[in-house]
Amino acid sequence: MTGQKYTIAVIGGTGALGFGLALRWAKAGHGIIIGSRAQDSADRGAERLIALAPEATVTGLENGAAAAAAEIVVLTVPFSNQSPMLEAIKPGCQGKIMVDVTVPLQPPKVRTVHLPEHGSAGKGAQTFLGDGVRVVSAFQNVAADHLTDLEHAIDCDILVCGNDPDAREIVVGLAEDASMRAWHAGRIENSVVSEALTSALIFMNKRYKIAGAGIRITGAPGSAENGDH
Repeated sequence: MTGQKYTIAVIGGTGALGFGLALRWAKAGHGIIIGSRAQDSADRGAERLIALAPEATVTGLENGAAAAAAEIVVLTVPFSNQSPMLEAIKPGCQGKIMVDVTVPLQPPKVRTVHLPEHGSAGKGAQTFLGDGVRVVSAFQNVAADHLTDLEHAIDCDILVCGNDPDAREIVVGLAEDASMRAWHAGRIENSVVSEALTSALIFMNKRYKIAGAGIRITGAPGSAENGDH
């Protein structure tokens, strides 16, 4: 777990995935800012979260103001909204960690992998925001409805990609705070793996009637040192 408590702005925090992450982090003791395009929508999202986590510190702000007021910014919007949202929050993200949860789905063919211009949405976010922002890609493969059910054990590992190992480690801790197991998975270019997996998981949900397929990493850290190959 992180140990340290952060003020986290969840951009798109009124949506299912963003709200689920915000809820779990609020329960873990982090301060939460619900970001939305309009202040009234942000306020409603914050009120909903407070009702479920009355002990938490929760506010609602317009997206740009939310990013500026936070220590960590988390982007949880559809791919079609990623570019305008990045433009809106870019000034407020400077010097901070920005966690990109974007999956480059192309409706209606969401079960087919789509590779965006930069190879992945995470890489595109890092390129746009610049070196002053430590972009970390994570949380693409977890089902939103599982996040909002606090009694549900999350049966899905989280791949964490980014160019800054310290930033990745903080996000690994945030995943653990939300009752998920996370793994360092390399530089931001590697985010293409978890982003593309989402389409395959959507396909398997449909094909096998699974309520939120996920992934698990096999093997134990350090097992190779013990001769277990």
